[in-house]
Amino acid sequence: MCLLLGATGVGKTLLLKRLQIQLAQKDPPAELGEPPATLPTVGTNLTDLTLKKKQLTVRELGGCMGPIWPSFYSDCSAVVFVVDTANITQISSSCIQLLSVLSAEPLRNARVLLLFNKRDLPCTMTLGEMKSLFRMDDIIASSPQSITTLEISARSGQGLKEVLNWLSSIQAQ
Repeated sequence: MCLLLGATGVGKTLLLKRLQIQLAQKDPPAELGEPPATLPTVGTNLTDLTLKKKQLTVRELGGCMGPIWPSFYSDCSAVVFVVDTANITQISSSCIQLLSVLSAEPLRNARVLLLFNKRDLPCTMTLGEMKSLFRMDDIIASSPQSITTLEISARSGQGLKEVLNWLSSIQAQ
């Protein structure tokens, strides 16, 4: 089980839909076309992704469910945490949520993918700025988890191949 977490409106649902579209196409086109319509997730969405003939279940938890995320940690081997790089007012709360996730005992051995999303928007912070605000060097140094960071745009498709590669790598273990 892989958990997909992040604040409300960061692009978790769109990311999952885009990954499903990319996996369904044998030769993914350079352009994914218009993004599918999404609604904020209230509750949880279970999505099965087939990667290299193996099935991975991704449980997306709505951002508004943050207080009860810990009740879903026990069966989890990986976490994908999404941050909206265009929403400066949400950055500090996203960092606090991430630190809470990383400090949870049931997730001590989970692999973590931190996605800085919405890179296609003109008003986003740079990766360096995001890592500095999150103090990523300190987090990575003190965290028991293996943490990978990627810049993506779920809307344009930038970085989706790298996300799929990371998801495939967690299945191999």
